[in-house]
Amino acid sequence: MELAELLIIAVGVSMDAFAVSICKGLSVQNVRLKHAGLTALWFGGFQALMPLLGFFLGVSFADFVSNVDHWIAFILLGIIGFNMIKESFHKDEECCVDPDFSFKTMLAMAVATSIDALAIGVSFAFLKVNIWYAVLFIGMTTAAFSGVGVYIGNIFGNRYKSKAEFAGGFILIVMGLKILLDHTVL
Repeated sequence: MELAELLIIAVGVSMDAFAVSICKGLSVQNVRLKHAGLTALWFGGFQALMPLLGFFLGVSFADFVSNVDHWIAFILLGIIGFNMIKESFHKDEECCVDPDFSFKTMLAMAVATSIDALAIGVSFAFLKVNIWYAVLFIGMTTAAFSGVGVYIGNIFGNRYKSKAEFAGGFILIVMGLKILLDHTVL
């Protein structure tokens, strides 16, 4: 997998965390570097951990599915992308306006926003990916988006949440399609 492809996946998978970070920024009266740093650390850390776990899970059964690995990657990325796009159209959902940055709250949000990354990790098991470089890259990308998202949320509010989710979903679908086409077109 090339750097450009990894960057696109990293940006796509980080959009859920970015959207939640915007909400966290909304919830804070006076944003401090501490708020952005905690959010970046939690979300970036879990976005790096989950694909690593998914990768090792996928490697354990990669030999059994090597003939259809591109289809699995396509389906996983497509489902995740479709769900993100679908969520972006839910106007009735309110932002998570909880100013709490406690361990319990941040752990729950970090896990919730990184579940999709677990499936990305499974798809990495079927592709030629340096997993250590990939998870570091995804984690750093998510951390950057999350930290900035807190500030954007504090300044601009709800305006960008659905756009971020839609963009992330679209990116993941396109990457899934590219993987499928790379393996099926001569």
